[in-house]
Amino acid sequence: MPIKDSLKKKKIDSLDFKTHLVLLGVPLLLLFICWAIFSSITTNPNSVANLILIGIIYLFGYSLNYYFHQGRLTRLWEHLQRVVHVNETTFELVNIASQYRDETAFLNALLNKAVSSIDGAEMGSIIRVEPDSGCLSFESAVGIDINKLKQLNINLEQSFEYRITKGKCDTVVVIDDMEAINANSSLSSSDQEILLQAPSTAIRSTLSSPIHIDGKLYAMLNLDSGKVKAFSHYDRNLVAILTHEAANAISLYQKTHEISTLANFDSLTGLYNRQRFEALVKEWSLKPHLGSYLVLIDLDNLKTINDQQGHQAGDAALQKLSALLKAQWHDKQLVARYGGDEFIALCHGPLERINDEISTIEKALVVQGLVAFSYGIEQYNGQWNETFKAVDAAMYRNKRGKFN
Repeated sequence: MPIKDSLKKKKIDSLDFKTHLVLLGVPLLLLFICWAIFSSITTNPNSVANLILIGIIYLFGYSLNYYFHQGRLTRLWEHLQRVVHVNETTFELVNIASQYRDETAFLNALLNKAVSSIDGAEMGSIIRVEPDSGCLSFESAVGIDINKLKQLNINLEQSFEYRITKGKCDTVVVIDDMEAINANSSLSSSDQEILLQAPSTAIRSTLSSPIHIDGKLYAMLNLDSGKVKAFSHYDRNLVAILTHEAANAISLYQKTHEISTLANFDSLTGLYNRQRFEALVKEWSLKPHLGSYLVLIDLDNLKTINDQQGHQAGDAALQKLSALLKAQWHDKQLVARYGGDEFIALCHGPLERINDEISTIEKALVVQGLVAFSYGIEQYNGQWNETFKAVDAAMYRNKRGKFN
């Protein structure tokens, strides 16, 4: 048997017929009893008419009260729907967080969701707060030229969130008169001019909400409108819920990203680790017209550097080599720290270009007096084990040739 509810009717609550009879009948019954008692002790000929009049007034009052009650329930239902929409929005962002290439892309998606969730919002921005210096930087914008906003040189104390909350930055603020706020601002005339030119239409109203993560001010979410008094106290409360959920989403994204980084990247060099490299090799796209080549690099003098100059000098040399490898290959090729002093790369050809790039890296290391390396290079046709054995043997031949 299906469960009957009022959700399909978009009502948060309703009264059945029996409840109406009780709420309506009990007061009328009390009125009738009082009338009967009153009639037994008086001979007023208008008592029946008075009772009917009182009953009519009561019915009218009951109907009016019920009308307002249902209106309130309808508004509560609409509020519940919007809160659910906000929760679904942030929940969706959390679920697909791994798809975003970096935190800025995640904040862009979050801001777009926020603007669409608040009726009066036409544009908006997310302003990051540097925890040590208090400097502000615009990380994301909708309907506002982000390139112009990035030209601003402002700090937290100059923001209206800071000024209105007297430095607490602990509540959502509603600004209905942006001109008055800007007139009392300490921003330079050039910065104020940028703020006027950046939005697609002049901003008249703003909602500004702080985003706190782990007890620290992380950013401020600004939602803007070209209309005067576009936001109500209800919108302010809704944005408070939104930013609270946004803080949870951002925090979870950061933790997920941190875990992913620890799992997939070498902490010293920032290159892929061995496990991630071997996983990505399985997805490598072979391009017959260019060819694919596996390069194995083994350092020749890292132990000498560690013994003579200390492990910090050895780490610095590894980081420098990694930076050179990134500069040559990391955007389009696969590069990883394969072991302690071994690096590996899978690159598209042609072979001549790869040899030239390796030569460039060697010359840069010689100029800087850093580590030297031996390497092997073999064509890769999708047979990982066979190619790795071959390139490993080629690398050791290169190393023995140097020392001999």
